[in-house]
Amino acid sequence: MKKSKEAFLAILDENRQIIFKVCNMYCRDKEDEKDLVQDVIIQLWNSFEKFDGRVKISTWIYRIALNVAISFYRKSKTRANHSADFDESFLQIAPSEGPNYDEQIDLLKQFINNLDQMHKALMILYLDGNSHEEIANILNISKSNVGTKINRIKQKLKVQFENINTL
Repeated sequence: MKKSKEAFLAILDENRQIIFKVCNMYCRDKEDEKDLVQDVIIQLWNSFEKFDGRVKISTWIYRIALNVAISFYRKSKTRANHSADFDESFLQIAPSEGPNYDEQIDLLKQFINNLDQMHKALMILYLDGNSHEEIANILNISKSNVGTKINRIKQKLKVQFENINTL
């Protein structure tokens, strides 16, 4: 049975934050981000009839958005800096508790932006509250590999913060 345009638009509306988070992480330039959002939506539309419901719709959207974003990132040879800024609200961290809070948030963003593509995608999904199983499904890696990678990234970030604090 052919899936309707209305159903697609409803799914897109319900899950638009996923698309914007992923695109924002892979694009510094707002015009590039708009292009990437369009590319993701086109790919979602082209794949919509093939969606069979075996995975959650959010998993399907993450998978496509990340694949399109990584391809977009790789194709872009003219980009001066391959890291991207992202909105503070993305982190969903507790309210400020000290004078250095904003500085620490900026450092965390910087550290995450310097991760390679796979690890950046992993952190997007992790910080967005996805379970290890959901992350594994989206990135096509094992659940145990997700846990291992997250722990290694956390350790790396901890060391980076400690190095900054000792300066």
